[in-house]
Amino acid sequence: MKNPIVLSCLCVIFVTSFTNMKAQQMTEKIQPPVAKIIPTQFEKFGDLRVDDYFWLNDRENPEVIDYLNKENEYYQEMTAHTKDFQKDLYEEMKARIKEDDESVPYLYNGYYYITRFEKGKDYPIYSRKKESLSAKEEIMFDCNELAKGHKYFKLSGLSISVDNQYATFALDLVGRRIYTLHVKNLFTGEILEDKIENVTGSSTWANDNKTIFYTKQDEKTLRSDSVLKHKLGEESSKDELVYFEKDDTFDVGVGKEKSKKYILISSSSTMTTEFRTLLADNPDGKFKVFQKRKRGLEYSISFYKDSFYVLTNKDKATNFKLMKTPEGVTSKESWQDLIPHREDVLLEDIDIFKDFLVVSERSNGLNKIRIMPWNGKDEYYLPFESETYTAYTTTNVDFDTDILRYGYQSMATPASVIDFNMKTKEKEIKKEQQVLGGKFDKNNYTEERVWATATDGTQVPISMVYRKGIQKDGKNPLLLYAYGSYGHSMDAYFSSTRLSLLDRGFIYAIAHIRGGEDLGRKWYEDGKLLKKKNTFTDFIDCSKHVIAQKYTSPEHLYAEGGSAGGLLMGVIVNTAPQLYNGVIAQVPFVDVMTTMLDDTIPLTTGEYDEWGNPNVKKYYDYMRSYSPYDNVKEQNYPNMYVSTGLHDSQVQYWEPAKWVAKLRKTKKDTNVLYLDTNMDAGHGGASGRFEALKELSKEFSFLLDLEKINK
Repeated sequence: MKNPIVLSCLCVIFVTSFTNMKAQQMTEKIQPPVAKIIPTQFEKFGDLRVDDYFWLNDRENPEVIDYLNKENEYYQEMTAHTKDFQKDLYEEMKARIKEDDESVPYLYNGYYYITRFEKGKDYPIYSRKKESLSAKEEIMFDCNELAKGHKYFKLSGLSISVDNQYATFALDLVGRRIYTLHVKNLFTGEILEDKIENVTGSSTWANDNKTIFYTKQDEKTLRSDSVLKHKLGEESSKDELVYFEKDDTFDVGVGKEKSKKYILISSSSTMTTEFRTLLADNPDGKFKVFQKRKRGLEYSISFYKDSFYVLTNKDKATNFKLMKTPEGVTSKESWQDLIPHREDVLLEDIDIFKDFLVVSERSNGLNKIRIMPWNGKDEYYLPFESETYTAYTTTNVDFDTDILRYGYQSMATPASVIDFNMKTKEKEIKKEQQVLGGKFDKNNYTEERVWATATDGTQVPISMVYRKGIQKDGKNPLLLYAYGSYGHSMDAYFSSTRLSLLDRGFIYAIAHIRGGEDLGRKWYEDGKLLKKKNTFTDFIDCSKHVIAQKYTSPEHLYAEGGSAGGLLMGVIVNTAPQLYNGVIAQVPFVDVMTTMLDDTIPLTTGEYDEWGNPNVKKYYDYMRSYSPYDNVKEQNYPNMYVSTGLHDSQVQYWEPAKWVAKLRKTKKDTNVLYLDTNMDAGHGGASGRFEALKELSKEFSFLLDLEKINK
């Protein structure tokens, strides 16, 4: 008689093989949707572009919705064999997160403010306690109650009046970042009749407790262009226009600086800023220009005692410097150097306290926090040990304190909130992110910072994390992530969800490519406008580096990027598809030409300083040479998962939809290509706390399925 255990094993193997074979046969029968072709011609500077899928640019067309639904159905059918695994991944990631969690309380104007979550609920509860943490909790907003009956829900722009009685808050129920502003009496719980529609969500109170300043956007382009003034109890139709920004490359914002003495209106483009100031005690006064805009001059302001502190790039201070000017004399001629410009140190931000100035810097790609006593004695830097980490000041709303609150994390170290006494140098960890389940130990993981050599000889840093014990034999799956635009630095951060990849053998890496500010302002300048291609070649060179160093190989290398990082994904699959087995492109900005030539699309004109104005031939030609949609070619492409949101206000859904349609028609391979559209969300994806994990489980299952890992 045969061994029953062997027999049992053989049965399992047979069933598994049969199941896999059946799944393969089914997927082979499933045909992807084919978008109809309606050629639309665009000509500029003698260049003719033919867009076969321009018709998808109509959210109200039933045929468009039908096509998106068919793509979703195709994705669902093709990945049906991973559905159980997706559920397992979701539950696994969710199980690591403390459901009944809360933020570290902070004291502001006599109240401790707390954001907390309850078990089994998706949305935050905003509460406060008067004067003491042992006082009775006052629930200001339970978003779980407010979200009932809505497929999408976002509360934003919470602002408390000086007398602590009223709160403004804004609701977005679609995901398009168009908000309705409301006012709540926190003492009685009453929602007032004051209601202002089609706003950005941002607002601030004057010191009279009845005047609210808020911003509105253009209904079509969604550019924040107006500051208005609302009096409590009056019709919003009577609201006074305080400021209108005529230049369509600028956005406006309104708020208070830390001292709360001044209300500020900011007008900003990518390269230029301008501020207006008004005493918060005088809401019906006139705003005064702090320093008139001058192209290329950037600055931000803070007030302390009798002076303004100005963080600026004045006098060719590429990495910014700190200047000071008397309260009554604010033009740049009066600014005096306080912290001079340094070629190798980016000055990112400041926090002002009664006895200390705290400076956030970036040097050699790493965060530094500098403590400077106002008396000029014994300044120092906070010590950080790790090879790659992220450190940042957090909620520091109080002037008269010696306590600095900052955050710290690394790719293997969960995020901590720390209170640091700047006089005694003692620190207290107020909270460390919990990773539930009892399986996580940061000592099981290795963090590394390596440097890749770019095409032009530039050294590009890569931060990575992986489980200890992996062999550098080229067989490890590696996910390489990057963004590389707008000066946005990609710091080495901790993610409990990422453990689902690491514990299955993946290496996770962040490429700190040009276009961010990871290595200073010049790092950004060298990755935009007519130098934008450095962003793309940096990423490709980082990919080649991890392959050459045997961390992985093209059969196991994966790339991911979202929004402008999705543009990056679009370029690399056109120019170096052979390096990657799979690519994830989240809400990708891929139809660069059509979007940048259409000034009615949200955010377009404000992007000219980042990408260039295509109405100028040199910028047109340069964009045309890399625009992913326009450069799709007959070749093999990697396996691809593309996600978008129907209501996305930043990267319109039709960009990835058109791109996928064109790829389907043009590419020569049989690799999978998925378009997954969230029909209820926008740029940020699903709104619920754990709903976002479902989207992440799709991405992870896509990667793991390609690696034939199914548990």
